[in-house]
Amino acid sequence: MRIRAAVAAVTGALALSALAVPAAQAAGNPLADVTVSNVVINSGKNIVVGASAQVTVSASYTVTHPASLSASSFISGPLLYRGTSITSPSEALIGGDDPGTCTASSSTVLKCTAKIQFRPAATGDYDDLANSQAGSWKVGSVALDNSGHTKWQNDLGAAKVQRLSKLTVNAAPEPVKKGKTVTVTGALTRANWDSNKYAGYTGQPVKLQFRKAGSSTYTTLKTVTTDSSGNLKTTTTATADGYFRYSFAGTTTTPAVSAAGDYVDVQ
Repeated sequence: MRIRAAVAAVTGALALSALAVPAAQAAGNPLADVTVSNVVINSGKNIVVGASAQVTVSASYTVTHPASLSASSFISGPLLYRGTSITSPSEALIGGDDPGTCTASSSTVLKCTAKIQFRPAATGDYDDLANSQAGSWKVGSVALDNSGHTKWQNDLGAAKVQRLSKLTVNAAPEPVKKGKTVTVTGALTRANWDSNKYAGYTGQPVKLQFRKAGSSTYTTLKTVTTDSSGNLKTTTTATADGYFRYSFAGTTTTPAVSAAGDYVDVQ
């Protein structure tokens, strides 16, 4: 049974964006005492998704259940949600296609792993990422059995889902005489999940940095702001042989990125 399909079937919803608390979670639910803890998604790192390719990350978690409840009688998995409650999220839930795989470490404790898929293609399915879904998410979980009982949990952690960023640089002329002007251009782009392309990230502060030949350290020369197309352009003075690069610190929705250094020979 697939987690996404199972959740939709249990709630009678066609999409995970309209969940209501099932009656099966009320009194008499055999899963009432099942608890999930120690959820770690993507080893605690941000989840970065490009413009078109699916990204699959791993998750680990612990399930505690009554000794009287067979571990084979239910499935479970972590979910990402936004809003005050996982059962009434403000955005569609994100979960794995399949339930977690669990191994018993005692009569009441399961050690589990799961996969969560992130799909940027804008096909209209409930498991696709839209640009508005970049940023911070809460972590919760669900347990389900074949009789339609469920157990939901809120506030098991946090995760960030980000739009992959790219940064270029070109310093010219090459070579250049010492004391003359070097023009440094580049572009900051990020994945657009709505169009499956990369687009300029506008109005962002980006550092122009220089590393002298023979050194391993970059020094910031100035901060440049991307234009309405995500482009960068500035000038500086040639002082020594070395590498110019642009470096972006990142935002909640977009990860940090630095361009590969462009070498300039100063004569």
